[in-house]
Amino acid sequence: MRDLDLLFASRSVPEHLVRGAVGLPLLVAAFVLVAWWGPLALLLAVPAVVLLRGCPGCWAMGLSQTCALRSDGRRTTPR
Repeated sequence: MRDLDLLFASRSVPEHLVRGAVGLPLLVAAFVLVAWWGPLALLLAVPAVVLLRGCPGCWAMGLSQTCALRSDGRRTTPR
């Protein structure tokens, strides 16, 4: 794979799953808590987007890239 193809990949699958397990609930909480906290709740979306490296679709693409790296026998990405 070219380096541009690895834009969203992580070093390992467990690391990527942890990023999703923390990022997705933060993103959901950001939108659910808007009713009570107002726009201040959207500040929770900032760390979520950083953890997911974009939107949930970007996270899913990164998971597939990380799995492809693993199947190629490469364990680490350039990051």
